[in-house]
Amino acid sequence: MIVADLPPALLTRRLNRGGLRLRTGPVVTSVRSSLASVARGIALHYAAHPVESADGFADFHVSVERPRTLRRWINRQVEFRFDGHAPFTPLPGDQGFPMLEWGLNWCVSSHCHQYLILHAAVLERGGRALILPAPSGSGKSSLAAGLAFRGWRLLSDELALIDLATGAIVALPRPISLKNASIAAVRAFAPQAEFSPVVHETVKGDVAHVKPPADAVRRADEHAMPAWVVLPRYVAGAEANFTRLSKARTFMQLVDNAFNYNVHGRRGFSALAALIDRVDCHEFSYSRLADAAALFERLATNPNR
Repeated sequence: MIVADLPPALLTRRLNRGGLRLRTGPVVTSVRSSLASVARGIALHYAAHPVESADGFADFHVSVERPRTLRRWINRQVEFRFDGHAPFTPLPGDQGFPMLEWGLNWCVSSHCHQYLILHAAVLERGGRALILPAPSGSGKSSLAAGLAFRGWRLLSDELALIDLATGAIVALPRPISLKNASIAAVRAFAPQAEFSPVVHETVKGDVAHVKPPADAVRRADEHAMPAWVVLPRYVAGAEANFTRLSKARTFMQLVDNAFNYNVHGRRGFSALAALIDRVDCHEFSYSRLADAAALFERLATNPNR
């Protein structure tokens, strides 16, 4: 069963009561919420995701609700809770679905230490994985969204899960988070993409989420071996351009973008070193998604790049 198979009333009932057990790649999360905005967000963005048995195992138990204090009656807020505890400050009341997404990222990055986890988008083409590590504001998510609707399979928008035993990237396809001007840019580039309503005045500015392509969700069990590491950077007015990057500098960039490198010690070093040995390394600057997609098409079809 997938989320789209649940009638709206049943989806709402599961979210309100025992929790909806939602599978995203290797992770099962029990989600509870009485907020209509969260139910609508899950119905849209997770339509193709599997629903696990209500009495089955869940890696995480989370909820997004109104705070349990008197302030809930004075200033409408929402609160993310993990195993009954609230690890974050409450947010304004219209930010329920973004808070769920940010909370789910935190759950994986803070607890899934069976993987080496990078802050990076990952896409796949012909069995080869493209890793896009970059800080917020670099244009990483805009580029990932653009490529996901131009023949690349989305593995993840935010978290690259590296299998320590095999070096493969484990897929975690979830909604793509876009901010500010990138929302309009992706809408124009990929009119077939399905967006959530824009939420204004978050800590990240205006935020909207893009529904992951259904094929990416259906193929979540297919891992991919790394082939490229590309550090993207949006530069207004710039021509799309690749620049070769040394493996030593790329290694350090990946260390800087790793959530749990220190947890794995020598094993983490070995996993990153093996990854660097097998990939081509580049920096990439761009301003227009159409130009970027054309160059990445050449990258995917030219084995010598």
